[in-house]
Amino acid sequence: MNRVLIKDALTNTPAPAQVAVAGWVRTVRISKGGFSFITLNDGSCLASIQVVADKKLPNYEAEIVRLAAGSSVVVRGELVQSRGKGQAVEIQAAEVRVIGACDAERYPIQPKRHSFEFLRTQAHLRPRTNTFGAVARVRNEMCRAIHEFFQSRGFVYVHTPIITASDCEGAGQLFRVTTLEPGKADFAQDFFGRPTNLTVSGQLEAEAYACALGKVYTFGPTFRAEDSNTPRHLAEFWMVEPEMAFCDLKGDADLAEEFLKFIFKAVLDRCREDMEFFHKWVDKTVIDTLAAVAESDFVRLSYTEAVEILGKAERQWEFPPAWGSELQTEHERFLTEQTFRKPVIVTDFPAAIKPFYMRLNDEQPAGRETAAAMDVLVPRIGEIIGGSQREERLEVLAERMTAAGINPDDYWWYLDLRRYGSVPHAGFGLGLERTVQFVTGMANIRDVIPFPRTPRSAEY
Repeated sequence: MNRVLIKDALTNTPAPAQVAVAGWVRTVRISKGGFSFITLNDGSCLASIQVVADKKLPNYEAEIVRLAAGSSVVVRGELVQSRGKGQAVEIQAAEVRVIGACDAERYPIQPKRHSFEFLRTQAHLRPRTNTFGAVARVRNEMCRAIHEFFQSRGFVYVHTPIITASDCEGAGQLFRVTTLEPGKADFAQDFFGRPTNLTVSGQLEAEAYACALGKVYTFGPTFRAEDSNTPRHLAEFWMVEPEMAFCDLKGDADLAEEFLKFIFKAVLDRCREDMEFFHKWVDKTVIDTLAAVAESDFVRLSYTEAVEILGKAERQWEFPPAWGSELQTEHERFLTEQTFRKPVIVTDFPAAIKPFYMRLNDEQPAGRETAAAMDVLVPRIGEIIGGSQREERLEVLAERMTAAGINPDDYWWYLDLRRYGSVPHAGFGLGLERTVQFVTGMANIRDVIPFPRTPRSAEY
C-alpha cells in the first residue's frame, strides 16, 4: 500500500479507507482498556493524526507499549471517523511497524514547550517541533512563490557564482576563499591566482545577463563577514535579486510592490494552518499585517520628503534624522506604522551613502546629489527590499568607482557592459530570511533558517 501523507489523510481521504502512513511519534497514551493512542506527525502539516493500536497486535507488548516521543513508525490500517474530541478522523491500526526506536530519557525534544534558545542548540532536531516545522513549510511556500512570480513574467533564472573576485557593496565584509596556509599572502600562488571571496551579492553578474536576456533573477546564498551578534544578522543568508534591462527606478519600484504582494498572498492562501499557528503562539498581528500589505497601495516619497516628515515628528529619536544620514529602523517604522500606516517606498537617496553602481540623478544642486535608489519599507521591520536604477554611463560609473576607492581595472568586464550597447537597467535585492521573519512574526533571524551561521557559531 502506498504511503499517504498525514495532511492528505486528514483532509483529502474520505473515511473509511485503508491507508498507510509513516512518521515520528509525538506522544503515546496507554489505555487501561487494552489500547494505545499514538499521536503521529510526518511534517507534511502542523496537525498530527491519532493512531489507535489494539493489544491484539502481535508486537503490542514487545514494541508498541514501549514507544516514546521521537520513535519512527509505519502504520497500516483503516481511516475512520474519530469518536474522540479534537480530530475528525483517526486510524485503527492493523499494523504498527517500528522503524527507529528512540531513547525517551535522552531525546531532547520532549512533548512540552521548549525555549527558542534551547532549540538553537538542537538545530538538527528542532524541525520536529510545531514552530520549526511551520517555519520550514512557510519558507518553502515563499520560495515556490518567488520562482512562480518571476517565471510567470518571463524572467530567466541565472545561477551567479558563489566564489567571486568582486565586492558588490564595497564594504569589505568578505569571507576570503583561499588554499594558502595561514600567514602566506601571495595570492598569485593561490588556487585562483588572485584574491577571491564568498559572494555578497549576485547583482553584478546578473546585470551582465540582464544586458543580454532582458529580465533575469538570481536566488541563492550570500555571505557577510560582519561581526554582528544580533537577532537581525546572519553571516550566511539567501537573497533574491532580479535585474531588468530597459527599466528605470519607477519600473523597479512597481515590480517590487507587485512581488511582495504576490508572495504574501501566496502564503495566506496556501499556508493557512501554519499562519494561524503563528497568529496564536508567536504574534497575533501577523495575518492582519500580511493581508494589509497585500491589499495596500504602497506610498512613494523621496528621501528628502521622508527626512522632512521625520524632522517634524514630535518624539525623541535615538538617531535624530538629518539629510545625508542613513534612515534607521526607528525612522522606517515610524513612516510605515504611524505616518502612513502602510508600506512605503523611499526613493532618491543621497549619493554619498549609496554604492557606486547606483545611477546619479540628473540636474542636482551641489552638495545634494542623489542617486536613483529605493528602499521598500514595511511595518514591524522597516526595510525589506533595497534597489536602484544602475549607472549605465561609462564615464560616470568609472568616476564613482574611483571616488569609492575601487580600481576600475578590476571591474573591466563590468565596465564593458557600458562600452558595448549600454542600456538603462534596474534591480533590487530581497533577503529571504528577513522576509520569513516578517511573515511569521519570529523575533530572531536565527530561527527562520535551518542551520544559522553567526559569529563564532558554525556547529552543523
